[in-house]
Amino acid sequence: MSTTTKIKLTKEEILNDYYLAHLSRNISIMGRKEVLTGKAKFGIFGDGKELAQIALAKTFKDGDWRSGYYRDQTFMMAAGLFTDVEFFAQLYGQTDIELNPGNAGRTFNNHFATRSLNHDGSWKDLTKQKNSSPDISPTAGQMPRLLGLAWASKLFKNNKELWGFEQFSRQGNEVAFGTIGDASTSEGHFWETLNAAAVLQVPMVVAVWDDGYGISVPKDYQTAKGNISELVKGFEKGKNDVNGIYVYRVKGWDYPALIETFTQGVERSRNEHVPVLFHVTEVTQPQGHSTSGSHERYKSPERMQWEKDFDCNTRFRNWIIAEGYASENELNDIEAKAQNDAKAAREKAWADFTDPIKKERDELIKIIDNRSCFCKREHVDKVGQITEQLKAIPNPIRKDIVSAAKRILRHVCSDCTIREKLQADLTAWIERNMADGYDRYSSHLYSETDSAAWKIKGVPPIFKDDSPMVAGREILRDNWNFQFQKNPLLVIFGEDVGSIGGVNQTYEGLQKKYGEIRISDTGIRENTILGQGLGLALRGLRPVAEIQYFDYLLYALQTISDDLATIRWRTKSGQMAPLIISTRGHRLEGVWHAGSPLSMVINSIRGVYVCVPRNMTQAAGFYNTLLEADDPALVIEPLNGYRLKEKRPENIGEYKIPLGVPEIIREGTDVTLVTYGSCVRIAQEAVDHLWEFGISVELIDVQTLLPFDLPNLILQSIKKTNRVVFFDEDVPGGATAYMMQKVLEERSGYRYLDSPLKTITAREHRPAYTTDGDYFSNPNAEDVFDSIYEMMNEANPKRYPKLF
Repeated sequence: MSTTTKIKLTKEEILNDYYLAHLSRNISIMGRKEVLTGKAKFGIFGDGKELAQIALAKTFKDGDWRSGYYRDQTFMMAAGLFTDVEFFAQLYGQTDIELNPGNAGRTFNNHFATRSLNHDGSWKDLTKQKNSSPDISPTAGQMPRLLGLAWASKLFKNNKELWGFEQFSRQGNEVAFGTIGDASTSEGHFWETLNAAAVLQVPMVVAVWDDGYGISVPKDYQTAKGNISELVKGFEKGKNDVNGIYVYRVKGWDYPALIETFTQGVERSRNEHVPVLFHVTEVTQPQGHSTSGSHERYKSPERMQWEKDFDCNTRFRNWIIAEGYASENELNDIEAKAQNDAKAAREKAWADFTDPIKKERDELIKIIDNRSCFCKREHVDKVGQITEQLKAIPNPIRKDIVSAAKRILRHVCSDCTIREKLQADLTAWIERNMADGYDRYSSHLYSETDSAAWKIKGVPPIFKDDSPMVAGREILRDNWNFQFQKNPLLVIFGEDVGSIGGVNQTYEGLQKKYGEIRISDTGIRENTILGQGLGLALRGLRPVAEIQYFDYLLYALQTISDDLATIRWRTKSGQMAPLIISTRGHRLEGVWHAGSPLSMVINSIRGVYVCVPRNMTQAAGFYNTLLEADDPALVIEPLNGYRLKEKRPENIGEYKIPLGVPEIIREGTDVTLVTYGSCVRIAQEAVDHLWEFGISVELIDVQTLLPFDLPNLILQSIKKTNRVVFFDEDVPGGATAYMMQKVLEERSGYRYLDSPLKTITAREHRPAYTTDGDYFSNPNAEDVFDSIYEMMNEANPKRYPKLF
């Protein structure tokens, strides 16, 4: 171990670090035991990495951001963002936000987050606290977000218009800290992020904890050359290079070297705005990957002995004694205190977790004990049996209690003298506890503040008789121009967005007017485009991330689904990321530029609103709405509509299209036709043809799939027509099935049908090339006509005879 360092360390600081290292180790060991004895469901810990994390936390300042993973408990504790009691609260699944502020029991233990929002949803001053973005379990999933957190500092530094937003940044002086396990560097997210950071030159530091394994698989199977710092040498920034990264390597048990290396690297990143990678080698994992297994199964005896010999806490102890900072007895006392404090934290967290649940059980039992008779069916007192079983559970969970209450309610017998009161009390208790359960586990998927997207009032576009007809792309361009003038926090980025103004010229001339810092091109890397936007949104900016084509969204879908869509929910509204994802889709030409896989999206990104405008006027209105809201959203512009002429609204930039409100495009009395996006124009053509045959179709554009028809407009239409057809260009059983479930099941629309419903969809395969390929792959006006005419023929064959 190094014996000297340029960093001045006091005895007090060193011994405090020693205490924290042992406190963290003790709670890891106890945490595993809590799981294996059944008091907790699962555990994953940061043991073996204590010393490196303590050293790294010394460089973490107010305003900085972390994007790490489940090994970082010691870092969080050293940064003052996490306590030993909170460690156990997370392990038990504590849902009280005051006791478990990081995740409120919604994710695994060691999934950390700070709280960026006040109770009313307004921003805290993020520069006066150390910040951690919320962790996710997928390995390397933290990397795209990390890029955005770092890029935000560059924007705040280089755009003087942002210097006044001091609650978000102090002129870009903040560093984004990332951590990742060595094996997870095999993921594409890591490499895409590292490359993008090297190109963008952002203040991002990444600590790679290298313990030699990815669960049971050694790093020789994970990493070329078995060494990540060797592998990234091509990224290293040379003396004359304009971009690149700096790479440091340090051993995870060398306390002085860790402090000096981290201090030097982080200062360089902060001062020069450059990315830095720390390869921290020879860290250990004393308890294996998690409580799901044992590392003795895959590590040799020699490896196990090496891990004991090179345990960072043991090495730290030897160094302290050798350097004369403390005696063995002093260190023994510190270790004893750490162990006792860990036990006390465990007991407090367990009492905090179990006492309220036992109180709820007692409340239920009190209701049951008020009965004046024994309810017997088939000569068995079921109510008494269930109650006694519940009383016998030493540490009940809420599932036990609510389940018992519901079963007891079933068995209240008819001759009970207080039957009605007992049933009423039980029902009230169940309803109250189910509501509490919803708040604990299901609330805040979307914003519940006054700025929730669905609450933003609509402002209709204003047209005059002489309003000019312009290409749809010009409406978007002019709308964005208005928003850029209005909101300095707005930034837009994506492939071909900047210098050429977008592939469809929707940003024409805007980069020249507002600068590259606000409208910028990116590389072909959809996942980190999404990550850039996510990180900016977490830091208070208003980003619009363009994914060039809807079909390319799959590259970013994992990050949208696992990260963006769950941020508000998994922090119970402690953080938000109101990112707008702009893309273009539906039919045009070819397999990967004509897709409309809406069911894939709406079923995987709940937590993100999905807007499907039929033209560019509606699209611009959605953007205006979303920029006033605090929810993330995906807007899918109709790919074949940029050159089509639309009336230019007089109040461009100011009108707003409300989310969740369908629009009746054409009124009718015979059939309700429900669709969205590019299908609206096809439907209009079919409706005109059907009118020639005496069939009156009510055409409804749903406008948004998430949220869906909040005013129940489609249901009201079905009550009038008694027939419904759902139409889109997704696969069979896709978004049409979703719309059907919303209307017929949730709103009981089936009650009003006189004819079997129909769905009109694309084929199961992707859309084929050429106009003919599109015609025979996707539904067209003839398909719509035939389907609706057939429905009317079945209803009244005399009036609507078969045509062929």
